[in-house]
Amino acid sequence: MGRLAAPARAWAGSRGAPEPSLLRTRRSWVWNQFFVIEEYAGPEPVLIGKLHSDVDRGEGRTKYLLSGEGAGTVFVIDEATGNIHVTKSLDREEKAQYVLLAQAVDRASNRPLEPPSEFIIKVQDINDNPPIFPLGPYHATVPEMSNVGTSVIQVTAHDADDPSYGNSAKLVYTVLDGLPFFSVDPQTGVVRTAIPNMDRETQEEFLVVIQAKDMGGHMGGLSGSTTVTVTLSDVNDNPPKFPQSLYQFSVVETAGPGTLVGRLRAQDPDLGDNALMAYSILDGEGSEAFSISTDSQGRDGLLTVRKPLDFETRRAYSFRVEATNTLIDPAYLRRGPFKDVASVRVAVQDAPEPPAFTQAAYHLAVPENKDPGTLVGQVSATDLDSPASPIRYSILPHSDLERCFSIEPEDGTIRTAVPLDREARVWHNLTVLATELDSSAQASRVQVAIQTLDENDNAPQLAEPYDTFVCDSAVPGQLIQVIQALDRDEVGNNSHVSFHGPLGPDANFTVRDNRDGSASLLLPSRPAPPRQAPYLVPIELWDWGQPVLSSTATVTVSVCRCRPDGSVASCRPEAQLSPAGLSTGALLAIVTCVGTLLALVVLFVALRRQKQEALMVLEEEDVRENIITYDDEGGGEEDTEAFDISALQNPDGAAPPAPGPPARRDVLPWARAPRQPRPPGPADVAQLLALRLREADEDPSVPPYDSVQVYGYEGRGSSCGSLSSLGSGSEIGGAQGPAEPLDDWGPLFRTLAELYGAKEPPAP
Repeated sequence: MGRLAAPARAWAGSRGAPEPSLLRTRRSWVWNQFFVIEEYAGPEPVLIGKLHSDVDRGEGRTKYLLSGEGAGTVFVIDEATGNIHVTKSLDREEKAQYVLLAQAVDRASNRPLEPPSEFIIKVQDINDNPPIFPLGPYHATVPEMSNVGTSVIQVTAHDADDPSYGNSAKLVYTVLDGLPFFSVDPQTGVVRTAIPNMDRETQEEFLVVIQAKDMGGHMGGLSGSTTVTVTLSDVNDNPPKFPQSLYQFSVVETAGPGTLVGRLRAQDPDLGDNALMAYSILDGEGSEAFSISTDSQGRDGLLTVRKPLDFETRRAYSFRVEATNTLIDPAYLRRGPFKDVASVRVAVQDAPEPPAFTQAAYHLAVPENKDPGTLVGQVSATDLDSPASPIRYSILPHSDLERCFSIEPEDGTIRTAVPLDREARVWHNLTVLATELDSSAQASRVQVAIQTLDENDNAPQLAEPYDTFVCDSAVPGQLIQVIQALDRDEVGNNSHVSFHGPLGPDANFTVRDNRDGSASLLLPSRPAPPRQAPYLVPIELWDWGQPVLSSTATVTVSVCRCRPDGSVASCRPEAQLSPAGLSTGALLAIVTCVGTLLALVVLFVALRRQKQEALMVLEEEDVRENIITYDDEGGGEEDTEAFDISALQNPDGAAPPAPGPPARRDVLPWARAPRQPRPPGPADVAQLLALRLREADEDPSVPPYDSVQVYGYEGRGSSCGSLSSLGSGSEIGGAQGPAEPLDDWGPLFRTLAELYGAKEPPAP
């Protein structure tokens, strides 16, 4: 069987290459790789190789077949000759190689003449792709003042060409922009600092352009570039610095502690924590009156008042202030010292001040029971702004509600206004107000505590009323009661009390002084005789004060029958022990007399009350005129027919009605009735009153118009007619008198008869 030889090598080139020479060997298919240059494009398909088998005698009976990747589309084969052609331009970056299967068969029967064999067609690379930086642009940070060669960042470029063939993918890095500050490693792309002491405060940011070039950086290679933004981070390499050597401030003397005087700022170009500062006052003179602290931002120094200032004492302060960085990097100590000092002068301004008392508080004392006007003490205040300015003093009313003291407005002398009693009140706390005469708004206060000193003005007395008992079976010398004394005077000699009891052999009880403000009440050696009434034991109490005061008190002691255990059984005396008194019969007689007298008194009071009630009934019946109440409201102003009051008028004395419509008495008339002239002749008061009464009755304009009602007529059928003279139509005092003599009407009408001029009855 014959053998076919395959091409022993491949041809390389970018344009049409000559056909490869075939080396015949006596062996089976030996396939080397076929190569095709990428991106090659010609007018006709390009021959890239030839297949040939030993069985092919050139008789045209052998047919070559090609299958696999790109067979028939990218690669075609001549069935008769075995020539392989590529039909289009290939790109290695898309597909680097193709795997194909070749076979020789009999043209007539398609019977394989040789076993199929696989071979590879590789696309040969050319330098058609520039380097690219897939992660660019870059941003990096490096501390300022870094040493030369400090690594900043590493940049990496990629080349799509075949790194295993030629120098198409061999890259070299260079710095296009950024010199002389930075450099780049040509092989690794590591960017490093190129100069020392790069200062952030001079230039904070740098833009570095890095280029990557293939072909090992030789001419003709492709290149790509990227940017690296390098930022210098801050380090504490700058000490603080005051922009001026002297700061001047002013503050009013009334400024209280904590008042802000001013701000100081030392400049530090560093950032963040590297610029934080602490301030302090170096001189002791300033640290006593002022304090300085750092604000919340850590940059400014706040100068504040530490203690109250006084313009009259000191008008200016001068001291030094130091600013220091709180965080110091030891690596940069050579650039220090990291602190600065400035001078500060603070002027104290004068301000109107209230008067100042010579003491913060006063403690005075005065004895009790002194006459009003007794000197207690004196307070004094001065005007700090003008020491010669007069001051006026007064006591605030709420601090001396009882008005126990007075003060001289001019000199502040305090005196008593009433006698004081230490036992009622020991301390008096006054508030004295000092005011400038030329400025009432400038005033200050001070507390004055006045102590009332004790005098021996209270006699000792028993601590409580003592009412005790003693058993009738008590033995002589038995203790009955311990008596306590009380002296309201101050503790001391005045409060030492002595006790003195009854003396002599006839004393029923004895008192023993215990010398400690108490005494013991004892039974004497001779028992007290029993008696009905309790014993009243007088005890005299003396104090040791100056002058010596004494008082006498009484202790009540009852003699009682006691049980064996000592408890009281009964304190009522036996019948035989009762003193002489009234008999039972005498007591009954006295009680009977007293009861009889009480009965007589009650009977007398009852009879007198009954008589008074009878007189009151007669007085109520003997009423000349009764007030009648009509609970009828009528129909208002428009109702003129609801109630006819004409029935209440005296028909005999009524004037004839005027012509025309009747006058309304519920509204104000348009015209006032004419007033009748006074009758001629001598003045008669009764006649004048009757005339004016008639005018009022007939005048409808008199208020309240519809509410005036006359009840002068008592009705017809009376033998004497109307008893009232108010509605009478007869002439009073005229020739015509009453139908009957008024003297015949009895004593009840005597005054009326005298009024009408009747003759007085002759005197008896």
